[in-house]
Amino acid sequence: METEGARILIVDDETQIRRLLRVALTGHGYEVGEAATGQEGLNRAAVFRPDLMILDLGLPDLAGLEVVRRLREWSRVPVIILSVTEQEEEKVSALDAGADDYVTKPFGMGELLARIRAALRHAAGPGEEPVLAFGDLAIDMAHRHVSVGGREVRLTPTEYELVRTFALNAGKVLTHKHLLRTIWGPAYERDTHYLRVYIGQLRRKLERDPSRPRHIITEPGVGYRLL
Repeated sequence: METEGARILIVDDETQIRRLLRVALTGHGYEVGEAATGQEGLNRAAVFRPDLMILDLGLPDLAGLEVVRRLREWSRVPVIILSVTEQEEEKVSALDAGADDYVTKPFGMGELLARIRAALRHAAGPGEEPVLAFGDLAIDMAHRHVSVGGREVRLTPTEYELVRTFALNAGKVLTHKHLLRTIWGPAYERDTHYLRVYIGQLRRKLERDPSRPRHIITEPGVGYRLL
């Protein structure tokens, strides 16, 4: 999918926020729909068929979390949460319910546009290309090879599965729970120390400066994303 011309549905009860987003998004070539309540947003999603939804968590009728849950019963459209709260529990709950990303209000338009492009690219999937590249980091999915700057990096099977999961969800926030469940299984969902150890190992192997990572980015208290 080309990101330009994509349909974006804004679900937010604040008229000023909707107006701001509509002007900015149409100015960047997106087609925009709007809804002021959760139920209206679900109804509009069924008719407008958006390529991406921007969803406020604080809606007057349905909680944003409930909107995500109902939407996921019939649609895989990417959802970016807008939230005024910094509470990690709320962010994690939204992501685990099926949201793809979150942006905290007040937000920078440049950051939001970047998150939108990343979510749309992820929704399009990796296509037929067996090698996914992220700057100097390349992942050969067909041969299970990972290289940095053209130099092959030897990874353990678990390290590779982590990198592969990140690559297939590039730009998307993956929660601790999601990563632990995917890589180690449901019994390990609370064992975040496993994740910290392996992320540290991956950064030492893949990052030029592990103390200032450019690829595996920490979302404090929530999870990680690959850029």
